[in-house]
Amino acid sequence: MFIWLFHRISGVALVALIGIKILSGYFLFTKEEKPDWALSLHRQPILDVLLLVLFTFHSAYGLRTMLIDFGCRKEKALFWGFTIAAALISVILIILYANTH
Repeated sequence: MFIWLFHRISGVALVALIGIKILSGYFLFTKEEKPDWALSLHRQPILDVLLLVLFTFHSAYGLRTMLIDFGCRKEKALFWGFTIAAALISVILIILYANTH
């Protein structure tokens, strides 16, 4: 139940966050005078990290769901395997992001 709910919420959150990034990027690349709100929103590291983490977990749990749909019955093992993998990938991506900014 947790994964089903998380997958739905993270999908909606990803759509909203990507929309915010696109909208703020639009105002930064098309306007002569850059609006302060767009500049501060587009360069917000919390949004970038949230995007990385949500994308990683959302895609990992999506792959888990596909494996279950294909007949794999070890749901608990898949949950822990994909959770650990997504957490490790998220940590690596956050470290890479922190080193570039």
